[in-house]
Amino acid sequence: MNPIIISVCIMLLLALMRVNVVVALTFSAIVGGLTAGMSITDTISAFEGGLGGGATIALSYAMLGTFAVAISKSGITDLLAQSAIKRINGQKNDSASTALKYGVLAILVLITMSSQNVIPVHIAFIPILIPPLLAVFAKLKLDRRMIACVLTFGLVTPYMVLPIGFGGIFLNNILLKNLRDNGLTNITASDVPMAMLFPALGMVTGLLIAIFISYRKPRTYQETEITHVDTEPNHIKKKHILVAVLGIVAALSVQLYTGSMIIGALAGFMVFTFGGVIAWKETHDVFTRGVHMMAMIGFIMIAAAGFAAVMKATGGVETLVQSLSISIGDNKPLAALLMLIVGLLVTMGIGSSFSTIPIIATIYVPLALAFGFSPMAVVALVGTAAALGDAGSPASDSTLGPTSGLNADGQHEHIWQTVVPTFIHYNIPLIIFGWIAAMVL
Repeated sequence: MNPIIISVCIMLLLALMRVNVVVALTFSAIVGGLTAGMSITDTISAFEGGLGGGATIALSYAMLGTFAVAISKSGITDLLAQSAIKRINGQKNDSASTALKYGVLAILVLITMSSQNVIPVHIAFIPILIPPLLAVFAKLKLDRRMIACVLTFGLVTPYMVLPIGFGGIFLNNILLKNLRDNGLTNITASDVPMAMLFPALGMVTGLLIAIFISYRKPRTYQETEITHVDTEPNHIKKKHILVAVLGIVAALSVQLYTGSMIIGALAGFMVFTFGGVIAWKETHDVFTRGVHMMAMIGFIMIAAAGFAAVMKATGGVETLVQSLSISIGDNKPLAALLMLIVGLLVTMGIGSSFSTIPIIATIYVPLALAFGFSPMAVVALVGTAAALGDAGSPASDSTLGPTSGLNADGQHEHIWQTVVPTFIHYNIPLIIFGWIAAMVL
């Protein structure tokens, strides 16, 4: 049995049984290393050696959580939620409420997509924007599983087809570069997004199914301190609103300039402190609350980095693809399907499509060319195989980000209410549309 298959299946099984994701990742990484013939010492060494790869993003989440708490103390989020709820209360009929519901969803899609390309802050906006909107979602009785699908769609789809922002990094700097490095020379930068258009239609299909079929029924959530908003708040100060705007602009500007979410969130936090929204003596409490909000996600990302290091050390990807190529024979449709499924398994474990491409391109490009796939089909196969799992991995920031915002009041569970819905609605259509693209391109 291949160590990749064994470890990923164990990790997913434990996660579905509601075992803590950090425990599931650590245990399955050890099992995978031992299955590959590595000693327990080498396995643990590989795991611990990879932990540092997740430290940066873990600290980023902690700082973002602190920044989100600072923003909430300013009252600007209450003002946002209050204005939305006033609009909801002013609706006189169901059709107006329905229009407002889909208007909110459309705005969420646009904001999330913009976070990948127009203003490339990635998931940094989620712990800031989503918690204050939970009251709005509750008022509209929106199913948070649907919101998770909306957010994940906006985090994944843009980088698949739009060559700007994170899409430029994925399509040009990673996908195109690795394809050329491994022998696919007759392909241009403009060909890559065109080849990925059809797989992206799978994402659109999954989004429409989630909104209009799977989660269209109203769902009621308990009212908490976060989901309760006074329609006439008396604690909001205009000065604090101004400081909040300046803090958000500062955080965004510094992040874009330095490329670091940590430094951006720190800059925004300091604006709130110097602006008087947060007293100096309160900074410790605010930071503690922020870390508490985001700590679990940070630990998951650290454990995922260790898991990925063990998977690379086993060499399981290479042996898995080699064994498949022997058993496939000359069956081209089956070859395309199995390459996509292997990509799904690898990305589910590593949790990042960006990190998966360098691993699978080395094997997939010569294998796909040997089967007679066209250059455009090879692009679609490798790109889709990498994107698969990003929308359905317990350790992916495309699922962890939405959970960080939707679970601010403790009423949204990561595995069953984010990972499973996004896996069903995106990974399955991606396999179908990616396979069709490989056959027709």
